[in-house]
Amino acid sequence: MTAPAILLHESLNDPLAELWFAEPAGFTALPLDALLPAPDSAAVDGLRAATAPLLDSAPDDLARQQFMAHIATGQRMLAALRDVGMVHCAIGLHRDDVEGADVGGRLLLLSFFTISWCESNVAPRGVTAARAVTSAEGHTDVEFLELPCGPAALSERMVRPSDAADLAPQSLLQIHAHLPHPDCRRLAVLTLSTTAVARRSEYRVILRQIAETVRFEPPAEIGPAARKEVARRPPHG
Repeated sequence: MTAPAILLHESLNDPLAELWFAEPAGFTALPLDALLPAPDSAAVDGLRAATAPLLDSAPDDLARQQFMAHIATGQRMLAALRDVGMVHCAIGLHRDDVEGADVGGRLLLLSFFTISWCESNVAPRGVTAARAVTSAEGHTDVEFLELPCGPAALSERMVRPSDAADLAPQSLLQIHAHLPHPDCRRLAVLTLSTTAVARRSEYRVILRQIAETVRFEPPAEIGPAARKEVARRPPHG
């Protein structure tokens, strides 16, 4: 059987890149520059052109207003995440292999994957990884790893929205991978969030697999283990 081709993102050869990684199938990256265009930039016109067909297909003005409100809410969320160091995000959509199969179909599971840069005090990388999961409350199921990119810490947190939050009353599972950079001054934080709490072990495996592909130096080649994945990197942080 012919092995699937590896899809290489154009940013793989970006001279300003600081981190490389691979996303498995089922994740769609969100174009932050296009969704959060600078005022009076050409990207603003591009966003308008992209949304125009959707607005034109709306049945009435109320539906159009609701659609624009949803876009604005999403932009505010992405802008807030970018302000605290996020450089990449993707939406994951997978079919549940367990639940729903007995009723003729499988449930769709949503997740949200982000990569953020965080500053840290100068320290050995193993110490930085340990501090990342002990300096903040709520981290559970902590696991220390030695990955190809260096020492790392994997942990989980449960986030429950408050009554005042404008969110659905669902618990949110966040799985984190803390990867200290070789300069010992910062770390990349990979986070996979989902409301499908019952699938926590499967999502933990997914995040660990992504973390294992991370490189802080340009990858010389991508071997068979990376097949069915998309090699990409987040923009310069």
